Amino acid sequence: MTTQPHTPAPKRNIPADLTVDADVLDGYTGAVPRHVAVIMDGNGRWATSRGMPRLRGHHAGADSVRRTVEACRYLGVEVLTLYAFSSQNWARPEDEVAGLMTLFDLYIRRERKRLNKNDVRLRVIGDREKLSPKLRSSIADLEGHLAHNSELLLQVAVSYGGREEIVRAARLLAEAAIRGEIDPSEIDESIFSSMLYTGGQPDPDLVIRTSGELRVSNFLLWQLAYSEFHVTETLWPDFDERHFVEALNAFGNRERRFGKTGAQV
Repeated sequence: MTTQPHTPAPKRNIPADLTVDADVLDGYTGAVPRHVAVIMDGNGRWATSRGMPRLRGHHAGADSVRRTVEACRYLGVEVLTLYAFSSQNWARPEDEVAGLMTLFDLYIRRERKRLNKNDVRLRVIGDREKLSPKLRSSIADLEGHLAHNSELLLQVAVSYGGREEIVRAARLLAEAAIRGEIDPSEIDESIFSSMLYTGGQPDPDLVIRTSGELRVSNFLLWQLAYSEFHVTETLWPDFDERHFVEALNAFGNRERRFGKTGAQV
């Protein structure tokens, strides 16, 4: 028996200005995870294999972001978390980092109306202090503009690291204990989770990694404890709704036991 963590009503919420193939999405009738997380990998390789600068791959990958957001919105996924830029990515060549920061700002301005039309709320998670004041301002402005939306929460991990997030949560709890706001003996998994960037949201049911790499790369280390993984050789700029449905099919055919036996679930 396969457990189904979340199966939405049969109706489809068609996004505005649809760029994905609705027929492909309509063909999927299985379990839909509440929370999908994606490690978007392969932009640089996609570009270099075509004789292009690596940054061209990141620009192409932005189109895959739009398609994936639309697919999640269409099928009824509640939360989509995208791993866009890790804490370790700051060590990349300066011109590539600068180009990525410019791309983030461009995406924010370009997708503002589309996200709002499609009732998508935005949350950027990670260490924002490392971002430029201009980019921080743009992010805060868009988050505020979309705050009333409720159909899909889009979480974008920028300047993010899973270990760093856990250390930050531990520090916040320690500071609260010093101030007398919490008794250390009362700290449990629920309280600890609430101090993470993703506090208040369900943990990912499904994690998709593109480009065939078999590692989590410091992504949502606490939250992935019971997530199902799907790895595809497809590079992120080539990832579309067909690959997304393929991942959902793999997810829907798995038995999620959460420590129990198959007979119990």
